[in-house]
Amino acid sequence: MTTSPPDTDTDTDPATWQSLAHGRLGTALLDVERAHSNLIPYQVVHDKLAGAGPLIDGDDASLFLGAPAMAYVLHMAADGSGRYGGALHTLDEVIVAHTRRRLAAAHARIDKNRYTAFAEYDLFRGLTGIGALLLRRQPDGQALRRVLEYLVRLTEPVAGPGGEWLPGWWVGHAPANNQAATPGGHANAGVAHGISGPLALLALAMRQGITVDGHELAMYRILRWLDGIRQSDHDGTRWPRWVSKTGPAPTHSAPPSWCYGTPGIARAQQLAALALDDDDRKRAAERALMYCLVDSRQLDLLTSRGLCHGIGGLIRTVQRVAQDAENPAPFNDWLPAGSGRFLTTPAPEQPGFLQGVAGATLAFMGAEPDALVGTDWDACLLLI
Repeated sequence: MTTSPPDTDTDTDPATWQSLAHGRLGTALLDVERAHSNLIPYQVVHDKLAGAGPLIDGDDASLFLGAPAMAYVLHMAADGSGRYGGALHTLDEVIVAHTRRRLAAAHARIDKNRYTAFAEYDLFRGLTGIGALLLRRQPDGQALRRVLEYLVRLTEPVAGPGGEWLPGWWVGHAPANNQAATPGGHANAGVAHGISGPLALLALAMRQGITVDGHELAMYRILRWLDGIRQSDHDGTRWPRWVSKTGPAPTHSAPPSWCYGTPGIARAQQLAALALDDDDRKRAAERALMYCLVDSRQLDLLTSRGLCHGIGGLIRTVQRVAQDAENPAPFNDWLPAGSGRFLTTPAPEQPGFLQGVAGATLAFMGAEPDALVGTDWDACLLLI
């Protein structure tokens, strides 16, 4: 896992080239990490990012696509230096304008008491992802505060068609392409598409001293909902991936992944507990993750090395939890076994970041307990 993933994204489609998840922008994060560690010159990063062409900045743009994705990669490449200063200044202005448009549409939707959608609020395509970028690039700016205010409003209940009150992040569509999975819509719990993403962002902002009216109340609304769907038994503590009008999704068949599973949700709750100075919740979140790590039946459900659904994402989540854990030793002690599982899991066939070679390699590069000395490349996963 020490070789660079091949550049197979020869497609000239900007949506492919400018994808942080699957395209060249994602694989560039691995080059940035290597350059930061003096394994390759920064010129390699520059060459990879050259020739991107006009950046996508319309409604489809997000942390993982187009201008915001490029800003994220350049921010990591700059690493506090003056590199890419002009480009980043221009992109900052583009992203503020983009955020303003997205927020206006989101508030108009709320005013009409309509359900939200992943594309409006989530980490991958929505305003949570934009907020994660703003927290890095413009933490003192008004754009970030406006995103946080929107997230506060997102947590307010919304009236369903029968007059019942539903979580404000209830979506009318399915979590995937299987429309039968959630008849009547659902409320998603995960980090990637669900409410644990906004929770993590609200917590990270609060830990930096950035708060808005209703900030703490919004976090408690989310936490109470997560408490209400939590499932605990002799096998540990878990959260369903979503709740629909027919009930919660099954938990015993769900892999312990970053994107939907207990590890990502536990990290979001640990961050919230740190922000709210709630030691009991912090310990409970850490115990929930530890249950996953000692349960081979859960770990066996991870069948890829990737960040999103695989063992790579779990490894990185464990490292971040260990950094803030009351007792980091059990998490650090697990990492060699996690690396062993990683190496016996089939390697990705694609070069990308989220599910491909680049992201898996980044996770494996930092698998040693004391190896977190590079960039915060996983900020786009809301782990830090």
